[in-house]
Amino acid sequence: MADKPNASSSNRGFKIGKAPVRIQKAPPEEFLSLDVPARPKVDASDVVVPDGYKVEAVMTGLSFPTDVTFADDGTIFVSEGGSSWPTRPYMPARVVIIKPNGKTEAITMNVQAGPRGIAWREGELYMAIKGGYHMQVAKYNLETGKLTVLIDKLPSGGWHEPGGPVFGPDGLMYFGNGSVSQQGVCLPMGFTVDLAKHPLAHDVPGQDVTLTGNNVWSRDPRRPYPYLTQTGPFKPFGTTAEKGEVIKGALFCNSAVWRSKPDGSDVELLAWGIRNPFGMAINEEGELYVSDNDFEEKGERAIAKDPDRIWHIKNAKQPFGSVKTPDWYGFPDICGDGLPVNHEKHHPEKGKPADLFLQDPPPWAGPAAFLEQPHSCMCKMDFSSSDSFGHKGELFVAEWGTLAPLNSPRREDLDHGFRVIRVDVKKGTAEPFMHNKEFGPASRIGGGGIERPVSCKFSPNGKDLYVLDFGHARIDKGAMFAFAHTGVLWKITKEEETHE
Repeated sequence: MADKPNASSSNRGFKIGKAPVRIQKAPPEEFLSLDVPARPKVDASDVVVPDGYKVEAVMTGLSFPTDVTFADDGTIFVSEGGSSWPTRPYMPARVVIIKPNGKTEAITMNVQAGPRGIAWREGELYMAIKGGYHMQVAKYNLETGKLTVLIDKLPSGGWHEPGGPVFGPDGLMYFGNGSVSQQGVCLPMGFTVDLAKHPLAHDVPGQDVTLTGNNVWSRDPRRPYPYLTQTGPFKPFGTTAEKGEVIKGALFCNSAVWRSKPDGSDVELLAWGIRNPFGMAINEEGELYVSDNDFEEKGERAIAKDPDRIWHIKNAKQPFGSVKTPDWYGFPDICGDGLPVNHEKHHPEKGKPADLFLQDPPPWAGPAAFLEQPHSCMCKMDFSSSDSFGHKGELFVAEWGTLAPLNSPRREDLDHGFRVIRVDVKKGTAEPFMHNKEFGPASRIGGGGIERPVSCKFSPNGKDLYVLDFGHARIDKGAMFAFAHTGVLWKITKEEETHE
């Protein structure tokens, strides 16, 4: 077994402030020839939306954007996550602010990663921030410059992302945190992003669980080839699990969803076992829905044909403070379709089928409200609440798009995602709403259309849908690489009817 790493598992905090941003206004025709080699063209005419709607690009040149939100007066906030994954060039994390009068500035911060989700409430910007061994939920007052860290105990340091924050009709704050591991156990692929910086990071369950004792053999990237090691679930890389071992559950776990008062007090765990609860949305009835990304057919615990899903978090309708036992949605042992990871449907093309990690797991809280194609990478989402825009009560979901062939060997996965869909969560059905003329990113199919939608949010009056496009990410069988200055903010508006 490898030597135990010597590392600190505490965050160091961060500084925050404001800085001017130079933004140049330009007519749409200038977007057709941009001085950005990785995305030289942005052309709304290459984007397909339903009849009766129009789409336009309102901002280009963003770097690794993650979310968009609005103040009540129409001020736009766009978070940029910074270079916490392989990028060119390196870019710091920040939040770009565009005021109704056209004035622009940025909230700058020296965090290790950056904001993954943002929300505006009562004059303050709330942020879910990845970085270090613990993710943070913080709020920033733009008038006073005061930063308040509300939550700083949620274990992170691995592959997946924070979710939220979002605020419900009940005035409570809802937020999530993805798993440290990709496949339920820390493996070498994670070292390409976060585990090399956080060797002590591991998953933490939301309830007491008993382990089967199954471990996963892998190479050890910390030592010269061909050193091998074993790793168990809910353990740092290189640490084994024992049969019958009990891992204690914790309020501050990961792969989970919580709620609290807006000041971060009285935290309540609603659900866990959600691999990556990156997208969160609450409808007018106060029902919470969460997007979740599938297992990958890659590495030493490869799992095939696992659908992306949207979960209905039923505990969110329970009175605040009354949830004593969180619901479990399947991670690390059940796929989105309710089948165990070792079911023959989910056997990988290469390698051995996955072993189960949990002995006598909790009851499964499924089924999912909606199942999507594997590797679509559903991200941020929002409910339509306006008759003016249409489709009131339906959920609009940004799909970042597949990482195949990096995370799947199957040709059919290569064009999954790269669009915005609208979902009827009551029926479990969906229709494409925004996509290119051919399914796939513009960098592959040609033209100036969308690349990778990461967030969508309705304007305060509900009449406009803003779609945040992460930009160009190059994917091959061995690596991914994202390019700065290629992100775009699009706006979709319903055209006014003309009566002759």
